[in-house]
Amino acid sequence: MLKTLTKQLLSTALSLLLLMSAAPFEAGAQSGQPGYSGQGVPLTADELQQLVAPIALYPDAVVAQVLSSATYPDQVAEAASWLQQHSNLTGSTLMQAVDAQRWDPSVKALTQFPSVLGNLAANLTWTSSLGEAYHTQSADVMAAVQVLRAKALAAGNLKSGPQLSVVQQSPQVIVIQPVNPQVVYVPMYNPAVVYGYPYVTPAYVAPPVAATAVVAFGVGIAVGAMMAGGSYAWGYSSWNCGWHGTTTVVYRGGAYYGNSAWHGGYYGSSGSAYGPNGSAHYSNGYNPSTGTYARGGTVSNGYGSASAGQAYNPKTGAYGSTVQTSNAYGSAGASTASKNGTTVDSQHQTNANGTTGQMHSSTGASAYGATGKNGNSAAVGQAANGDKYAAANGKTYSNTGSGWDQKSGSSSTSSYNKSSSSGWGGQEKSGGSPAMNSGGGGWQSKSASARGSSSMGRSGGWGGRR
Repeated sequence: MLKTLTKQLLSTALSLLLLMSAAPFEAGAQSGQPGYSGQGVPLTADELQQLVAPIALYPDAVVAQVLSSATYPDQVAEAASWLQQHSNLTGSTLMQAVDAQRWDPSVKALTQFPSVLGNLAANLTWTSSLGEAYHTQSADVMAAVQVLRAKALAAGNLKSGPQLSVVQQSPQVIVIQPVNPQVVYVPMYNPAVVYGYPYVTPAYVAPPVAATAVVAFGVGIAVGAMMAGGSYAWGYSSWNCGWHGTTTVVYRGGAYYGNSAWHGGYYGSSGSAYGPNGSAHYSNGYNPSTGTYARGGTVSNGYGSASAGQAYNPKTGAYGSTVQTSNAYGSAGASTASKNGTTVDSQHQTNANGTTGQMHSSTGASAYGATGKNGNSAAVGQAANGDKYAAANGKTYSNTGSGWDQKSGSSSTSSYNKSSSSGWGGQEKSGGSPAMNSGGGGWQSKSASARGSSSMGRSGGWGGRR
């Protein structure tokens, strides 16, 4: 039982490390430029058309914001979640709150178009692919947008109306602008039918719209405050598409390529700081192939070290965090992992007197274990169905509802009260928190430690789960 408990505790931490290692953290400068600047084989014209089909008929400024935002899928997910949590903010109050965030200007601008931002966040694999394609094949992506606009125009599904003005400036350039520059309508359409050709975008689930070729519109978005470039430089009027000359997104009059840290679709950042009393290191990254976000940090000085890490995959719902510390007196740590509605918390501590550990599951299962400095050991556990198990110095026992029975070992069961099937006899109370309350680790409550927020909250900037 004790070996099983130890393995469970270790596997929780190891799974987090493996999950985090899926996203390379090394960052480097990479300037966007026309033509292909990525790794591997560039996407074909047909592949690019499939990729941009869901957004090609948006107004030019919104297309520009989407293409740039797609190079920051982690910020897209964060901003969409933030916007849901702050749905009470509107107008200038919302603008001020958004302006204070660390997001890219394009992500900030899309907060005025919550349906567009939410769609990007709901399709992160597609969003990542779109961002990578724009960053590495910007001219080709812009050309794909124009090809699709021409097809929709030829099919009779793209035309001027009360909401949008459609102007064909040349055989290769179709410009889409709002009729009223103060109110922007974002079209809703089915990319599989609107172009007269059944485009199916990989890894993309379209919002629920009518399965016809009709282009529909929701409520217009008032962008008056977004036009105030002096107050909010990332406002709507700062964005456009450069269809003539260098075909790129245009932000505040210049070409804009979005995130400069792409490496074949993987990107991240890392940093270190050193001082006379110790050092600190951090890293974060995103893996579009798996959809995993991860970040971690370590602080060390003459007294010991503390580390924290988090990983989250919004496609699968899997989440994990771990906090570990060590000093001259021993080590301690806490981890949390959750998926499919089940959450498991575990904690451990090792010092000169031995090792203690505990684990709790949201299903109701729990376990506690300890080994002493002289080699003695004991563990207790309860399954989700209420069955109880115990082990001490080589002897194992079970209680499935009719009392305690010895399963292995040399002692008889007479030392145990078989009629005592009511509970732990205070074991859970005594074992619930000591592993995290000792002086060696400096941990706070079990719940706070499991989230990784207490020990790294000030130095590492970790919040709760994203």
